[in-house]
Amino acid sequence: MLRRMRSPRRRPLGVVQRRLILVTVAAAGALAAQTAMQHSDHMPELHLPNWTGAGLATIAGVASVIDGDTIEIRGQRIRFNGIDAPESQQLCKNANGADYPCGRRSAAALDGFLAASKPVQCTFVTWDRYHRYIGDCRRADGASVAAWMVEHGQALDWPRYSHGTYAEKQATAEASKVGIWVGKFQSPWDWRTEHADGAAPSSQPLGISRQQVAQSYSCQPRRTCSQIGSCEEAQWYLSNCPWGRKLDRDGVACETLC
Repeated sequence: MLRRMRSPRRRPLGVVQRRLILVTVAAAGALAAQTAMQHSDHMPELHLPNWTGAGLATIAGVASVIDGDTIEIRGQRIRFNGIDAPESQQLCKNANGADYPCGRRSAAALDGFLAASKPVQCTFVTWDRYHRYIGDCRRADGASVAAWMVEHGQALDWPRYSHGTYAEKQATAEASKVGIWVGKFQSPWDWRTEHADGAAPSSQPLGISRQQVAQSYSCQPRRTCSQIGSCEEAQWYLSNCPWGRKLDRDGVACETLC
């Protein structure tokens, strides 16, 4: 007699479906992990104030100038370590004893200096009472921003925090009578004490669009101050054109425009 061949034993449909689901989920998880590793450079950055390793942090990018000692990069306010520049509303005396807006000139000088070599990179030092990131900042070419500002008479060495780091640069500026040293001025920290209502840091950037500047200005033909229409334009020539230094006497190009 012929024996009947037994059909393979079928497993319950529910068991098969569950196993397929588990395998699918595992594969999807592995793919997601691999994708995350491959694209980790697009993951959100840590918010620096909450980062316990902030002492090693750096911020780099195109800077917006707030005033002569403060910039903003990618939404983070940064105060230069060890220097103090005239406040935005501060006035100083020129060589003739007339008032001029030294705070605005300091900011314009900084803006022109930073534009010559981008981006700016700042290394974290500490946080101040306004929750600003205090840092040591350099241009892309390695030039120290704080040192340049002091050497060109656009900021002062602040011994309380610098421990004399920029004292030699300041002595050079004073001897050369550049920037605020051309006349008389009050130290920014004393000015703030007398104008306590305006002591808080400025809230708005200088507002110069580098893209607009690049589209509007050119080193050809060569210009004199009488042919230049604004302080920002003069600073651009100073920083970008080989003849730009001819416009400068005290660290600010065409100072009558600023």
